Amino acid sequence: MSGADLGARLRERDVSVAPAALNLLESTTPADREQAAALLREVSPAALGGEAAGHIVGVTGPPGAGKSTLLSALLHAWRGTTNEAGGQSRTVAMLAVDPSSRRSGGSLLGDRARIEFDPADKGVLIRSTAAGERLGGLAPATRTAAQALAAAFDVVVIETVGVGQAETEVADVADTVLVVVQPGSGDVLQFYKSGIMETPDVLVVTKADLGQIALATMRDLSAALRSLGTQGASPTRVLAVSSLSPPKGIEELVAALDDHRRQLDVIARRLRARRAGAVLDFAEEHGERGLRAVGGRRAAERLLGEQNPGLDTRALVSVLERTAEVS
Repeated sequence: MSGADLGARLRERDVSVAPAALNLLESTTPADREQAAALLREVSPAALGGEAAGHIVGVTGPPGAGKSTLLSALLHAWRGTTNEAGGQSRTVAMLAVDPSSRRSGGSLLGDRARIEFDPADKGVLIRSTAAGERLGGLAPATRTAAQALAAAFDVVVIETVGVGQAETEVADVADTVLVVVQPGSGDVLQFYKSGIMETPDVLVVTKADLGQIALATMRDLSAALRSLGTQGASPTRVLAVSSLSPPKGIEELVAALDDHRRQLDVIARRLRARRAGAVLDFAEEHGERGLRAVGGRRAAERLLGEQNPGLDTRALVSVLERTAEVS
């Protein structure tokens, strides 16, 4: 099946072709890259007549905070929650990014094993990918994969590497950023250092069953947000959840994520995400020399700002490449 055919099937919300689409988007061969570009054109805003309907949720936080356990509970809630659009449970795709070894380049790809789900459930896709050498918590193809899957799935989750110090890139691709914090772990100080406190739309303290320790962490996080001046017109929600049976706070978390999406200017946010992603991908492939050929990073951003807002990320990268060749 060609890239264009896969894209057309995704546009028709056929989730069965999602694994093949991801294989194509992750491939680096020249032939597959051409097919991937064709796929992305089929699910671009121009082809869809607007932004993809799926809700892209970025999940980040330090290792051991309980991201995978929380995602298992969220997945169960989404699959059993009434979807406002169709009265049925929501289809969910999860892209879990695992760290890569600096020595061998390999990756365990264990996040898929930690998230509990029914393998026979056709409405769920869980894919683990290796981060490679890329900083920012995302694998190279994660950005375009999320944008493509949002055309077919109701919810697309990106779970980042979890290193805790360089994971703010997820804010450039997700509609809603969920930051997970373990109570009593000193994460608030780490977030100040890493800049993560500037990215969340929803903050979740896990292990709420710890009682006063979890409440103290919630107070610390709320105070940190106020001190950073991030509690403006759209304040960050701070919630506590417990994934132990029976789970507590999960329904409130689902509602908070939905509320944020409803209040969001999705068109503006995703347009910024595509343009930022195009500059990042162009810089990674062509380096500083490529950026200089287009007049620098700011000139590249201005150039992309003049392009059709319906173009996908790969098409925007092509604009920069053509400009660099002319220069």
